[in-house]
Amino acid sequence: MYQPNLPHVLAKSTMPRTVQDYNAALANAGGFLQEIEKAHAHPLPGDPLAKSTFSESTSPTSGLTYYDLELGAKFLYPLLTPLRNEVPRVSGKGGIQANWRAVTGVNTTGLRIGVSGGNRGGVQAVSTQDYSAAYKGIGIETSVDFEAYYAGMGFDDVKAIGAKVGLEACMLGEEILILGGDTSVALGLTSTPSLAPSATGSSLTTAASPYSVICVALTLDGVVNGSVSGGIQGAITRSNADGSSDTFGGGASQQSANATTSIPSSSTTGSIAATVAPVVGALGYAWFWGAVGSEVLGAITTINSLVITANAAGTQTAASLGSVDNSTNALVFDGLLYQAFKSGSNAYVNYLSTGTAGVGSTLTGDGSGGIVEIDAALKDRWDNYRLSPDTMWVSSQVANNLSAKILAGGVNAAQRFVFDSEQGALGGGVMVRTYLNKFSMAGPKTLDIRVHPNMPAGMVLMTSKTLPYPLSNVGNVMQIRTRQDYYQIEWPPRARRYETGVYADEVLQHYFPPSMAVISNIAAG
Repeated sequence: MYQPNLPHVLAKSTMPRTVQDYNAALANAGGFLQEIEKAHAHPLPGDPLAKSTFSESTSPTSGLTYYDLELGAKFLYPLLTPLRNEVPRVSGKGGIQANWRAVTGVNTTGLRIGVSGGNRGGVQAVSTQDYSAAYKGIGIETSVDFEAYYAGMGFDDVKAIGAKVGLEACMLGEEILILGGDTSVALGLTSTPSLAPSATGSSLTTAASPYSVICVALTLDGVVNGSVSGGIQGAITRSNADGSSDTFGGGASQQSANATTSIPSSSTTGSIAATVAPVVGALGYAWFWGAVGSEVLGAITTINSLVITANAAGTQTAASLGSVDNSTNALVFDGLLYQAFKSGSNAYVNYLSTGTAGVGSTLTGDGSGGIVEIDAALKDRWDNYRLSPDTMWVSSQVANNLSAKILAGGVNAAQRFVFDSEQGALGGGVMVRTYLNKFSMAGPKTLDIRVHPNMPAGMVLMTSKTLPYPLSNVGNVMQIRTRQDYYQIEWPPRARRYETGVYADEVLQHYFPPSMAVISNIAAG
């Protein structure tokens, strides 16, 4: 590159000391500027000033570019465990199961208490019941390769992260078990679907007839872990970290017999309305359809019906599930829902009627700000047990429907709305957070309405924190009884990795299942 003849004054490091020196420096600086202008006016061929030896990289991980990575991994997953956080935890005293006895009724025959002079009264009958719940171990494993640990140095403690996510995964799993673990309520054989073909509303073709439909009832485990793309799980054989294996049910009932039907010949395309009898303990239904013997998973519903309008989109075949009931899991304890569903629990259980296939039955507003089905459950608990539940656990769908039904009450609805606006601003949207129970000894009582993160659509579970019976000798209506509460083991190395497990040994005790109420098979609307 052309270099101008730089004035000698610029090479001096001293500042001018006199007026004469300052004037000379100004004169030389003017010459320097002239030399710079001359250089720009006569550049070398190719204009080297138009190119850079270094330029900004187009990739964040190449070139001489700083990698702007914030220290510390971000944990972007929900950790919502409301039941686990609120249900009391107490220490057990050994043994293989928790056992307790209860007096559930006095003078059960309705003996009259009047007595004649000088004589004694009649002898009353008292009802008692024995309860037991076997302890179950829960746990999950995490491993960190040595290289992963080395690579994370200076960024994050990967071993600590492994312990953290192991603990949180176990807590999330425990929450699902408390809500709906199922070790004893087998769903059995799902009944054969009833089919009604139609000449309208679909792309099913007469050429592909007859169509075969199979239904499989699902527990909470089956609903939470099932999807059309991933399939549902029958028998599960899990390989464990120590080389052992466990086999247990994945929450799917024994599949129904297949039902067949054909699209009416009056049309080239049509649809099929399918319904099945509600299964006690079922929180969802998996539907398979296609040619006879080749039925494929096409839908999972939380009501006992659907309308089939196209070929099944999944890939799992009904034949892959086998022909046995895999709804229960012998490795877990019964959660609240299945303690309510259990035969002899005396809990209130109501499955709404089938209604129109694919539409189902919705909650019914009473026109006065109430819900008919909820009031029926509350009245039943009062009439039979003098109980008033205090919490209503619902799905997001039901929470939305409750708000809509209650706010759609008639002109005579006993509602009062208080708006707190600031500077003229008013926010839209209304959420009903409590429900008024009219059936209580102490007068009207409110139930908290709470959305549970694992509650399937179309479900309501009512629970009670206390019993209204004096001297009942029941401190906690429900509690987690532990032989050993949460603990962590870092296993001896058997390979170049750190292996840890988080475990607990426990069972869910519910002293009085009649204090619960379940409403299911609720359609959206």
